Amino acid sequence: MYIRRTTIKSRRNGEPYYTYRLVESIRVGKGVRQRTLLNLGRHFEVPREQWQPLAQRIEQLVSAQEDLLPIQLNSKWEGSAQSYAAMLIQAQAQEDNKPVAPDYQMIDANTLEMIRPRSVAVEHVALSALRQVALEQKLTELGFTRPQLSAAIGTIIGRMVAPGSELATHAWLQEQTGLGELIDYNFDNTKLTRLYRVSDQLLQHKEALEAHLYNRERSLFEFDETITLYDLSNTYFEGTAQGNSNAALGRSKEKRSDCPLVTLALVLDGSGFIKKSEVFAGNASEPKTLAQMLPKLASDLGTQTPTVVLDAGIATEENIAGLKDKHYRYLVVSRKRHREFDEKEAVLVKADGDLRVRVQRIVDPETDEVKLYCHSTQREKKDRGIQELFAKRFEAALEKLAEGLSKKGCVKNYEKVVERIGRLKEKYARAARYYEIRVQQDKKTGKATAIHWSRKTIIEDTQPGVYCLRTNQDQWDEATLWHTYTMLTDLEAVFRSLKSELGLRPVFHQNTGRVTGHLFISVLAYHLVHMIRFQLKACGIHFNWESLRRQLQGQNRVTAQIKRADGRMLHIRKSTRAEPRQQAIYDALGISDKPGRTEKTIV
Repeated sequence: MYIRRTTIKSRRNGEPYYTYRLVESIRVGKGVRQRTLLNLGRHFEVPREQWQPLAQRIEQLVSAQEDLLPIQLNSKWEGSAQSYAAMLIQAQAQEDNKPVAPDYQMIDANTLEMIRPRSVAVEHVALSALRQVALEQKLTELGFTRPQLSAAIGTIIGRMVAPGSELATHAWLQEQTGLGELIDYNFDNTKLTRLYRVSDQLLQHKEALEAHLYNRERSLFEFDETITLYDLSNTYFEGTAQGNSNAALGRSKEKRSDCPLVTLALVLDGSGFIKKSEVFAGNASEPKTLAQMLPKLASDLGTQTPTVVLDAGIATEENIAGLKDKHYRYLVVSRKRHREFDEKEAVLVKADGDLRVRVQRIVDPETDEVKLYCHSTQREKKDRGIQELFAKRFEAALEKLAEGLSKKGCVKNYEKVVERIGRLKEKYARAARYYEIRVQQDKKTGKATAIHWSRKTIIEDTQPGVYCLRTNQDQWDEATLWHTYTMLTDLEAVFRSLKSELGLRPVFHQNTGRVTGHLFISVLAYHLVHMIRFQLKACGIHFNWESLRRQLQGQNRVTAQIKRADGRMLHIRKSTRAEPRQQAIYDALGISDKPGRTEKTIV
């Protein structure tokens, strides 16, 4: 084997360029001719002085003759040798792989080697979902070329299997996964810049892709669009993000308010499928984002009028009025503090062990708005626990202040002590209102001498464990209203999955487009994740995505190479047998338990 450089003229402009091939000399009759084994392309970067060692190393790997004299190949190009050897074996396999009949051969068992393990199980499941929603066809319709299509698939499935930056995804595609074998594409020659560019391309077709995916999901699973959930979350940047117009300091939900933030808004239907997504500034006012999202939502509704479900942070009077003006049904958490609840008038809507949820329905005679007062035993326990915790912290702070009155260097001035108590009341407002506090003062010195406090009984303005829902949906009973509201917890689970399982945080990009593209790839990945989980739940498999990835880990594609009696090397590349835990997932999804085809080559 050796490497040959050939000069070719461009058909487009007539300019010459070089292309590189791995060739071998073979005897034909009385003559010798060259046969191309592998086209190395025009971007072959190995320096000329390393061509011969590289060709020798490839031949060594293909023939598995590792025990011969060492080859003077620079370690920098060892990865290229491994890659080209695998490509050569695969190319040969496509020629040799015809019969399925029994194939008995005499081999030397002592020469057996297992090489190039690559993960395929999670990739196989993800690719099946991607093809189920016809995403390959849609991207092709949008003008993606084969390399661009493969990069898009690699990027989206990479976010599902091994979430990380584009740099990490690039390394994963080239070194760890067998995804390229499943889609018949070699990622070894894919440049990192290709992944960045494909992120831009996907974002460019964001509306078309979201519409295609949601319509396809609705067609596949035949769910009704009766519920629309809307909520926001944010993620943080590593770096200053000065090139991002959406980056802003705000209240981070990951307690990273020291970092610039960006906000992601999602609109979901009642089955948990994403209908729309939008990126806002990190300091965006949650209530104001709804007004910007409603026109986009309305364009997809047709004649249907879904019920929009919002949490208290977005359910301002202005937003509710806006929903009424557009004739939407709404179900929101009330912001009012006074919450009535009469257990005798309440209906039990959930009973699960110690958990009891009762709801009381009241219709406002002036607005015809339904108010649903809900009492949860679990929430009451939580409220009382929080109240007691803050009470203990408040008393401990008072105790420390009182002890300081007799210690050197501590605050003793009466006005200063009263000021400190005022700050504590502000900090622990929920607990402070249950206390009466009195400060004794020495009239001569003007110093505080003692602090006395006692708990008092006050008339509660609301019962612990009670919250209020309000709605103009008057056709549903108490149980339906409450169960619909609890769907917001599913939306919170979506955000948790995006952040912890699909690489939404942190963001390392700096400019606006790349950050939005990074978030959009996670949204596309979630479409496929939710499809997979939706189908598995119907079969009684309720794992989250992280658990599913763990269950599927361990099935790889490997190459077994072994020497035959005639001295030639037999290479067989196939996937390992699925474990029972993996088989159960494959069966539930109705897909093959053998990712990729079996390839046999004799060299």
